[in-house]
Amino acid sequence: MSAAAATMRDGATARTPYPQAARQLLRETLFGAARDELQRRAWSEITMADIAGAAGVSRQTLYKEFGSRDEFAQAFVIHEGERFLDGVEAAVREHLDDPRAAVGAALGAFLQAAGEDPLVRVLLSDDGAGGMLPFVTTQGMPVVHWATARLGGVIEEGWPEAPPAKVRLLAETLVRLAISYITAPGDSPETTAAHTGELLGPFIDEALGSR
Repeated sequence: MSAAAATMRDGATARTPYPQAARQLLRETLFGAARDELQRRAWSEITMADIAGAAGVSRQTLYKEFGSRDEFAQAFVIHEGERFLDGVEAAVREHLDDPRAAVGAALGAFLQAAGEDPLVRVLLSDDGAGGMLPFVTTQGMPVVHWATARLGGVIEEGWPEAPPAKVRLLAETLVRLAISYITAPGDSPETTAAHTGELLGPFIDEALGSR
């Protein structure tokens, strides 16, 4: 379902209530402003006033929506992560007949996309003076929880017979591995995905089985 409209049972569509649509537009505008600012300088150099000014809103509006600079940064990281999870979901759905292949393709798609995205390199660069890396690592539990829930939902949809506890364990393991690999890359995405599939293969077979 799109953010702008909801499908009704009779086939008609209903517009998103104005307050909800306005809030979504505000958040997208603020995230877009932050993305533009990050193309020019490090997060440690960007203030909330900078983001508000670039978005054309007051600093009070920004603080009212997010509460603090750290809360905004966490929400921004999750917002950017949505783009990568879309690719992961597509990779899983293309291999529903082969759980191991689905896991490998999903991880490979994520690492490939993240490695090619210039903004990811900016987000992960940290000079020890207040970069965004901690919001993915040491302060990254909201990101882990969000990504685990979303990936777990995709796995449950593809393999509804899988035990929920094992689905969550697999999803969280993959999320943590993905974060580890993008923050400290080693082999190519293809090699990393293949090695991960080999390592987790027995558990994947047990948890998801085969069709």
